[in-house]
Amino acid sequence: MEEKTDKELYQEFLQGNQKSFEEIIIRHKDKLIYFIQKYVKSIDIAEDIAQDVFVYLLIHKEKYDFNYSLKTYLFTIAKTKSLNYLKREKRIVELNEQDIADVNELEERIFINERRKNLKLAMEKLKPEYREAVYFADIEELNYKEIGKIMNKTENSIKVLIHRARKNLEKIVREEAVKYEG
Repeated sequence: MEEKTDKELYQEFLQGNQKSFEEIIIRHKDKLIYFIQKYVKSIDIAEDIAQDVFVYLLIHKEKYDFNYSLKTYLFTIAKTKSLNYLKREKRIVELNEQDIADVNELEERIFINERRKNLKLAMEKLKPEYREAVYFADIEELNYKEIGKIMNKTENSIKVLIHRARKNLEKIVREEAVKYEG
């Protein structure tokens, strides 16, 4: 059986399926705690804040925007709650430059992985010829002439092919965003 996406689980949760909400918690709890702990420097407090994040999600379930990944949304809430905790406790946590770099690097990796995953799913929906052309151009960074040689096409036909592929890819990504809005 194919594993459900976060967005599918969230849709089910919105329709009243509590098991789907529990699955969301299981998937994201540990990474969320680790992320929060980088800010608050305490595993116990990080666990409490992670719990608050899921309570917030439960109470404000209609606020989630399906244009963004659920993971991104959870980490955004977690960051805000962590910073609010630090302010509320009036603790001055001296973050050295390395701590800040670690948190920023972790955030960036999460966002990059999410974008890669979404792009990969969209690429799978392209015609094989389009997928191949975009792969050679954008992943392998080959020029049109090289791609033409590999695909046995003229340089001009490769330009057209890549243009159409990118247009189709953009359309697929937009359709996916619209699908999850409702």
